[in-house]
Amino acid sequence: MLSIFRALACFIPRSATDTPLSGHTDLPQCDEKKPHCTKCVRHSIECDFASPAASTSPDRTRRFRFRPSKYQPGSRTSSPSTRTEAVTSSAASASTGVQCDLAGSALSGGISFADLKLYHHFVTSTYKTLADEKVDHKRVWSHHVPQWGISFPSIMHLILALSALHLAHEDPASRTQFIAQADDHFTFGVRSVSAVLCLLNTENCQLIYMSAALICLVYFGRGPRRGEYLVFSDVGRSEWLILLHGVHSIVSQNHDRVFTGVLEPIPDDSIGGVSDELQAELDEHLQQVQQVQAFILSHVTDETSRTLFEAAISDLLWAFEEVYKMRSAGKDGICLMHLVVGWVYRLRAEMISLLEQKDRYALILFGHWSILLVYQRSSWLMQGWDVHVLHGVRTSLGEEDQQWLAWPIQVIEGGVPTHSTSIL
Repeated sequence: MLSIFRALACFIPRSATDTPLSGHTDLPQCDEKKPHCTKCVRHSIECDFASPAASTSPDRTRRFRFRPSKYQPGSRTSSPSTRTEAVTSSAASASTGVQCDLAGSALSGGISFADLKLYHHFVTSTYKTLADEKVDHKRVWSHHVPQWGISFPSIMHLILALSALHLAHEDPASRTQFIAQADDHFTFGVRSVSAVLCLLNTENCQLIYMSAALICLVYFGRGPRRGEYLVFSDVGRSEWLILLHGVHSIVSQNHDRVFTGVLEPIPDDSIGGVSDELQAELDEHLQQVQQVQAFILSHVTDETSRTLFEAAISDLLWAFEEVYKMRSAGKDGICLMHLVVGWVYRLRAEMISLLEQKDRYALILFGHWSILLVYQRSSWLMQGWDVHVLHGVRTSLGEEDQQWLAWPIQVIEGGVPTHSTSIL
């Protein structure tokens, strides 16, 4: 089955007080202007929250309508009313005024041609970067997710956000435009799924889960952020952890209902042992982690803390071995997500707390985990994260412990250990 589903299925809750999907501090704020907020007007869609009923009872008689977009040439400076009139008056010569009959859709308002471009890119290109098509026999990303987006606004907005980020990666010259589109759709996607979380039930749990999973993918695709290092940050709690806790909150309460049907995991029979070519490389990694293990356990005397570190280190050794089995089968990038990210979410809450407090031993261990991110570089979603996370560890670790990062630095940066002066 798709590695992202296996990754999200193994998440472990950190605290019963975590609020799902509520911790993203960079979301543009809604100004709540009536009858439509400024963000909805700028994005050329009807406001999802123009009426109280909109967030709880989707009107399935609505139809998609093609609307002008601020991303279309000549429409960026015109008012919403002017743009609408222009579309209507040109209906005879252009297709922008034609009604798109998608009756039964829950996505309110209209969609622009800029959005259609994003949707087309997702179903023809982006989906291929999210799955190993050889084992995606149920066509989750190529068929079901785009289809779910037709009837579930959160998924539609989030796949458009992911598509825009993918285009930004492929076309750097238009990056600013695509990032703006991605941010807009991400805002609406988060708002939409937050509005229906309280209505989670058997019928919609897979859709809400997929929305939450897409939110996390968009976070990765947006790229590393200054001061945010996945598990810890320079100020406050890590945004990524809060988002992923929201995913687990859904999974933990609805595991059997989520991972059934098209989302039911399927074992990959192509995975075997570690190849002879990679065994020596793996052995060197294991030896380095074992040296870290000896160092930590020689300094940590509290029995509870020792047990905590022993479990985390043992699991990291296992993760390295499993990653190398996958690599031996020719799989990397997104295919490794369930192993790389899975290690972090199998950590006990106490270990997460130590990382948030920037405990020296926890940071050294986390620095060695960041090596696994190297083997995800082939995925556009994960590019830059290995260097960024290691940078966060290095700048948070005391001078006397920098030597313990020599191996991760060598693997990730491909050079001798030096103190970084750059800010990512």
